[in-house]
Parts: sequence; C-alpha cells; structure tokens
Amino acid sequence: MKKLSARRRHPLAALVVLLFALAATGGLYAALAPQKAQAEDTSQQSLAIEQGKKLYSVGCSSCHGMAGQGSKTNGPSLVGVGSAAVDFQVGTGRMPAQQPGAQIPAKKVIYSQAEIDQLAAYIASLGPGPSIPTKDEYTPTSADSASRGGELFRTNCTQCHNYNGKGGALTNGKYAPALDGVSSKHMYEAMLTGPQSMPNFPDSTLTAQNKREIIAYLKATNSDNAASPGGLSLGSLGPVTEGLVGWVFGLGLLIVTAIWVAARTTKAKKS
Repeated sequence: MKKLSARRRHPLAALVVLLFALAATGGLYAALAPQKAQAEDTSQQSLAIEQGKKLYSVGCSSCHGMAGQGSKTNGPSLVGVGSAAVDFQVGTGRMPAQQPGAQIPAKKVIYSQAEIDQLAAYIASLGPGPSIPTKDEYTPTSADSASRGGELFRTNCTQCHNYNGKGGALTNGKYAPALDGVSSKHMYEAMLTGPQSMPNFPDSTLTAQNKREIIAYLKATNSDNAASPGGLSLGSLGPVTEGLVGWVFGLGLLIVTAIWVAARTTKAKKS
C-alpha cells in the first residue's frame, strides 16, 4: 500500500499531466483556428460575389450578358478577364459605357471602391484571370529606376503613347490616351490586362519591377517639376508638331525677313 501511494504521489506526475494538457490545447487551437478564419474569409468572399452579381445584373448585363458571356454586337465576354480588368475599367469610369464607339473614354466614376471590389469579385468567380495588384506591386520604390523605366517605355509604349505618355491617334477612330494624371494602380492594371487596343504585358513579358520602373518614369516626366531641356515642349507631342512649328513660324519668319530686306533695298535704290 505504501508503494502504491508513493507512485500516485510521484512529483513528475503533475508535470506530465500539465504538459499533455498544454499540448492538447495547442493542437486543438492549431487545428480549429485556421479553419474558422478560413470559413470567415470564404463567407465574406461569397457575400462579395453575391453583391457583385446584383450590381452586375443592373449595370452590366445588358451589354455583357446575364452570365458574362458577352455579345457579338454589344460587349465582349468577361469570362477570364480577372478582377484587375474590372478594377481598371470601372475604376476609371470607362465602364459602364456611356455610349458605343470606336473607343470608350475615361469619365466620372459612378461606383464606390467597395462596389467595384464586389463587381471584381463576381467577375473573378466566372473564370481565372489577372487579380487586382497590391500596393507593394504597383508603387515605385527607390530601387525602381526611372531611367530604366524610360528605356522600357520607349521600347514598348512610345509607338502609341508618345515618348513621355502624352498619347496619340490610332486607326479607325481609336487613340492612345494621355497618361499624365493616371494613378499608379491603373497604369499597372492597364499593362497587366491590355484594355481596348492596348496589348497586355504579363509578368513573363514585363516583370512587376519593370512595370514599376515604367510608372516611375512616367511620374518623373509628367510631374509639375519636370524640366524641358529642349526648350518649349510644344505639348510634348513629338517631331511632327515640332516640324510643323518649324515650318510655319520658322519659314514664315524667313519670308517676312526676305520681304523686309527686299523692300529696304528697293527704297535705297530709288533714293
């Protein structure tokens, strides 16, 4: 009896029971807590999709179809365009379109950001596509070189947007919009999704850092403090505008000067 009593009162027994209880509690928490958080996230995502579907049925379905399948005459399919395309198109006011045309211009935004996120969640549920970038992805940092961005922009973008993003005319009534005043997020999303006539540049073509470098270049060249080392920028529209000004004003000045010299010479001979 004394031996049995001594075993029951062994000083390590309480420590073993305590350690077992702590391990069991930690295991249960690790097993259940993530599932609870995941369930809450899934529930919130489902609610956002449901709300986005309601907004879509009122403002978008007449052109893009009730299930986003699109129409040959009214609007393209939205299956697989991703949430980034929705955030860009609706966040810049291009969608819903005011009227059909060769190109849909940017205008006043009619949806709040929360509603845009809900629309984006619904469209993303129709098929996989580029997602809305995070702030770290589209915000230029000190490591993102504006000079390198200028090289990338001149290689990939100047054919349409001009050398510093002032835009330009395209064919069939389309045009490349000016990029001054456009937010970094929308620039990034445009490169990612390729809206309207613009090609898309996935990360396999332009990495996230490359995109930030291009944004850094545009922000530097279009800032209020940006210098014009060549003199008057003439709207920064390129050599055509500069050549036109040269011909009209330069040649005009030469003609006026020639007439003035000839008139002075004629008077001198008469006198």
